[in-house]
Amino acid sequence: MKLLKGIAALGLLLAFGGCSVKYSATGASIDQGAKTVNVRFIENRAPINNPTLSQNLTERLRNKVQSQTKLVQINEDGADYEFKGNITGYSFSNAAVTNVDKAATSRLTVTINITFVKRIGDKKGYTQAFTRSADFNASQLPSAVENGLLENNILPQIVDDIFNKAFANW
Repeated sequence: MKLLKGIAALGLLLAFGGCSVKYSATGASIDQGAKTVNVRFIENRAPINNPTLSQNLTERLRNKVQSQTKLVQINEDGADYEFKGNITGYSFSNAAVTNVDKAATSRLTVTINITFVKRIGDKKGYTQAFTRSADFNASQLPSAVENGLLENNILPQIVDDIFNKAFANW
């Protein structure tokens, strides 16, 4: 039995000993040798738009990457990691209707297309759309709740989704 445990332990040591991924205390996995990131300005190309959404989204993603990794933001081509993208969807819709065909709940939905480029390690990046929504009482004006829904619900969730897809490997 001890021999089997020893062989299993040795096998695990050999299997993981050659890996080239460094794990941080935050759960983000960064390739060895990676030092820089370029989070490019995320443009708003949605038919309907919020004038501050692009700036807020870009800054939140930059702050998340800088606070959760040791990568340094650079604003030039050739960074080890690069995020670029645009906002493609921004809409209000009815989420729930009462029995008298009146909206009870409305929903704000935001869609972001992101391309993540890796120039180091396995060089496997991605291009993906990320969508998040937040509901609010239909009796409220969208303009009254819009910024709160973005700041407290939608942007934190989308930024986490983008970050996790790039660095969490799960």
